Amino acid sequence: MPAVGSSPLRREGADKVCGLARYIDDYAIDGCLHGVTLRSSVAAGRIKSVTLDPAFPWDEYVVARPSDIPAANYVALIENDQPLLADGVVRHKHEPILLIAHPSRQKAYQALDHVKVEYELETPNFDIDGGGRVFKDILIEKGDLAAGFEKAWKVVESEYWVPHQEQTYIENNGMAARVEADGTIVVEGSMQCPYYIHKALKAIFGLPDAKVRVIQATTGGGFGGKEEYPSMLAGHAALLAHVSKRPVKMIYDRAEDMMATTKRHPARVRFKSAIAKDGRLVAQDIDVVMDGGAYLTLSPVVLSRGALHATGPYGCPNVRVRARAVATNTPPNGAFRGFGAPQTLFAAEVQMDRLAAAGGLDPVAIRRKNLYKKGSITHTGQKLELSIGTSEVLEKTLRLSGWAAKRRANRAWNRAKEPTWRGTGVALVHHGAGFTGAGEVYLASEAGVGIDREGRVRVLTANTEIGQGTNTIFAQIAADTLGVAFERVHVAVPDTSQVPNSGPTVASRTCMVVGGLVHRAAGMLRRAVVDAGGSFKDPKKLKGAAAKLCGGKDERVFVAKYEKPGWVSWDDKAYQGDAYACYSYGCVVVDLEIDRTTYEIRLREVTTAQDIGKAVHPRFVEGQIIGGVVQGLGYALLENVVMKDGGMANASLTNYIIPTAADTPRFKVAIVEKPYQGGPFGAKGVGELPMDPPAPAVANAIYDAIGKSPSRLPILPETILELLR
Repeated sequence: MPAVGSSPLRREGADKVCGLARYIDDYAIDGCLHGVTLRSSVAAGRIKSVTLDPAFPWDEYVVARPSDIPAANYVALIENDQPLLADGVVRHKHEPILLIAHPSRQKAYQALDHVKVEYELETPNFDIDGGGRVFKDILIEKGDLAAGFEKAWKVVESEYWVPHQEQTYIENNGMAARVEADGTIVVEGSMQCPYYIHKALKAIFGLPDAKVRVIQATTGGGFGGKEEYPSMLAGHAALLAHVSKRPVKMIYDRAEDMMATTKRHPARVRFKSAIAKDGRLVAQDIDVVMDGGAYLTLSPVVLSRGALHATGPYGCPNVRVRARAVATNTPPNGAFRGFGAPQTLFAAEVQMDRLAAAGGLDPVAIRRKNLYKKGSITHTGQKLELSIGTSEVLEKTLRLSGWAAKRRANRAWNRAKEPTWRGTGVALVHHGAGFTGAGEVYLASEAGVGIDREGRVRVLTANTEIGQGTNTIFAQIAADTLGVAFERVHVAVPDTSQVPNSGPTVASRTCMVVGGLVHRAAGMLRRAVVDAGGSFKDPKKLKGAAAKLCGGKDERVFVAKYEKPGWVSWDDKAYQGDAYACYSYGCVVVDLEIDRTTYEIRLREVTTAQDIGKAVHPRFVEGQIIGGVVQGLGYALLENVVMKDGGMANASLTNYIIPTAADTPRFKVAIVEKPYQGGPFGAKGVGELPMDPPAPAVANAIYDAIGKSPSRLPILPETILELLR
């Protein structure tokens, strides 16, 4: 039986279920110090002095300052603007100023109360229109916008606001670091992207590749929050290890993790859209501003994806998208599942319902009229030819949800003055798989499949298992490519001293892009075994061929390097061409009710169909879809980051509310498979897509219920009260 398309048990599942998995906080490290961070209490200013209480026993402690950094005081990423430790200037609340370590974690925290920082205060900017630095500016134009609006039958102008969102992974950020006798810095911890950390540590310590080693520990979730931020924490732990000459562990508590690390970019999206009498889009003028926080981090890439998805999955002859990410004096924002697309797709899909209402059209009919199909031209000029599942996911979701009957029943229910209003809303989205434009070419990812002298097979990549099933699906892909049982394929722990740089575990690229490299590398190994006279079906012949291939080494690794698909062409300066090699597509219908007295919103049922090319592991795919949709429902209805004086004021799970099982409604899930020829066995991305449609589907269901359309997230009972006023 083929492994691809089946649902074998998760490779690491038993250890996690039985409590045997060891997270970084579980590591017992001999002679370990525990590190903590002294952070800024102000959002903007200059550091006049940092004073250690002379009555405190500092001889028991290790203190690391900016002057202790061996080489570069920055966290290398896209730009080198974010310091590892603030050196004279503070640009956001909770910015790290110095580090303290002690054998007792409790005593390390106590020391923070014995450091005094004096500031020369400056006026902070918390406003995206406040004149802060523009991190990135994007302009995408198609057709003649003025001519398009001249042909308009109906024009709708709207402004939408979407908020911060905290990743709230179960395991907080944590790192352990040590310096080996030969000067090699070794860092282990919770992460998504080992080679990001490797790059950052090389710059901080001025070391060559071979003198920095990064190893992933079991990681309890990421959602983008462990993409770039762990480079900062790894740098802090490694600096304390460098200064102390002892191993150091740094584990954030929940409050520090929520206050100090990155979140989803808040955004304002302005739409001016026009339709002709038949419901066809004739013009869209879209303006996007995202709040990047104090430092650049990944804002240009987040903004790019937001701009590229801003139109929704609809063709329009005349489009202008203007997008910019700006600086404010708040903690930097960064990667979060969806990476800019949930922000703009919320606006795009609520706008479609408003256009339908303005023209007296059915919200499904207007989508059918405009949705992407084969031959459609996107706003970047990309002609869609491959694996386009818009119509399939829309129609399947409508049928499975009982859309038409529910909408009729809602009208009768609401006329009867029942204790609740009922509404049903739809949202249709697309999501580009892999890095934007030329991003995958820039990454130049590599993945390997090796065989040892005994004929054992191993997959080697830097892509991390963070709960999504990476280790299992890579083994499935390699097994079917080689023609061996799934159980015979092992997957290496991501360790930069052992595995090639296959790029980050982000952007819905792990299965499609890196899985594709695993597929190619396994094919190289299979051909080499055959050429050496072996066969994976004959253990004796396989062992003989493996010994021949390995020669004098313990293992022979075949490495596949990323090759751009021949049909992809992208101009990064003009923002024109094939933004993504292909897209995944998803549709969600939300059925809800609103209490007429308390305005509490209760979800009754959620139905979704999602086109992901090929379900390598159907059970994982269903889990990813349900999990992502629930996370999107939290974004829509519950998760409310409260900012005060530039910092998060509700940094705890007591008053930052995320969905639990009790908040999760009935689900109907359908997997649509429109194979993509560039993915392994036809697979596309699935990780981010489910995050995109829930929020606009909720907003559109609320419009169906009360006749008022929300423009802002999260949609709280207070929002309903305000709308009805």
